[in-house]
Amino acid sequence: MLSQNSVSNQKPLEVLNVFSLKGIQMQTFHITWVTFFFCFFGWFGIAPLMKIVKDDLGLTKSQIGNIIIASVSATIFARLLIGRLCDTLGPRITYTGLLLLGSIPVMTIGLANSYESFLLFRLAIGVIGASFVITQYHTSVMFAPKIKGTANAVAGGWGNLGGGITNMFMPVIFAAFVGAGYANHDAWRLAMIVPGVILLCMAWVYFRYTKDTPQGNYTDITRTNSNQPKGSFWDAATDYRTWILFLAYGACFGIEITFDNVAALYFSENFKCDLGTAGLLAGIFGFMNLFARAIGGIVADKVGHTMGLKGKGWLLAALLSLEGIGIVLFAQTGSLAMAVVAMLGFAFFLKMANGATYSIVPFIDTKNIGSVAGIVGAGGNLGGVLAGFLFKSENITYNQAFFYIGLIVTSIGLLTALIKFDKQSVAINSNITEPELA
Repeated sequence: MLSQNSVSNQKPLEVLNVFSLKGIQMQTFHITWVTFFFCFFGWFGIAPLMKIVKDDLGLTKSQIGNIIIASVSATIFARLLIGRLCDTLGPRITYTGLLLLGSIPVMTIGLANSYESFLLFRLAIGVIGASFVITQYHTSVMFAPKIKGTANAVAGGWGNLGGGITNMFMPVIFAAFVGAGYANHDAWRLAMIVPGVILLCMAWVYFRYTKDTPQGNYTDITRTNSNQPKGSFWDAATDYRTWILFLAYGACFGIEITFDNVAALYFSENFKCDLGTAGLLAGIFGFMNLFARAIGGIVADKVGHTMGLKGKGWLLAALLSLEGIGIVLFAQTGSLAMAVVAMLGFAFFLKMANGATYSIVPFIDTKNIGSVAGIVGAGGNLGGVLAGFLFKSENITYNQAFFYIGLIVTSIGLLTALIKFDKQSVAINSNITEPELA
């Protein structure tokens, strides 16, 4: 392991061996996806318990919709800020600070005793969602261009797996407190302390065992490379490709976090499933991140090797279109069995689209990977917010909301197909091994 203040001559890796812990690159890779995994326990830990919270606090459908929106809206602004902080302070310090800050509302949401107070806690917890940007940034600087898409997709997918596992395990943690003699009113509050403590532990792990880059931490690199060029958020924000990816990510990841929020409640109320069964079905959706997002990144890298960014853009367009069609079919299902089958179908393309999107992100502006990643990541959350308004409406059923979402996603897929992503010459197969650091 590198000493805390040393500068190394290590380079980004050109091979991803997920079974290896050798070197700061693979060490950071595993720590960052595991940290992101546990961030989901804090971010969406309350989602599978919303049936209990709804009854406890007497929440209406409209109020639950506002809570869903709050859970992802704060993340929009947090991701924009966090992306820039990665470019300036470095991912190590940024992630550590985010974990420490995010653990507070997670552990204290149990103090909420009204709709208004619960809404404010849910809003504050949403900041944790910015952890994704750091995960993708940190992975990008640890791996060479030809496998950035694969590395980002695997790290993001395994981290997103936390969304599914959270839906499965939080009801178990809740049940354990009930079994210990606590009433439902207290059990859901105590259950949320568990993910908060985990976030505190991961803050220490991240600070102690990762580095900003293969060469060392930003402070050391700055001292040894005083003439290093600085990036610009404005440069990233004025590239139209960044905003197309912003829309695309809203159409895939935005729908994913929306589904994470409503799935258990949807299965519980629409198909009369008990809390455990509803959580399990919702968890299956998230569990597909174990492989589907990685497949998206791997396929995108292979397409990129032969067709460049143009091919990656076409792949992303196709995946979004198939996702949208799948969601429309999901909205039309009348039986639980068919709903699960349709869910698995659209989930596969959705998560592949997640991976394909971030296989393009590192090549839009190599000086400002953090800023591009932050803007695109914010698009994911904006998509979640806009979708949340559909689920909030008293005049639209959940099935109708899914139908409209499917049509919108398909439209964004068609729009993406028209975009020229390779407007600049970007050498995906070149010997360039690392972006310039800001």
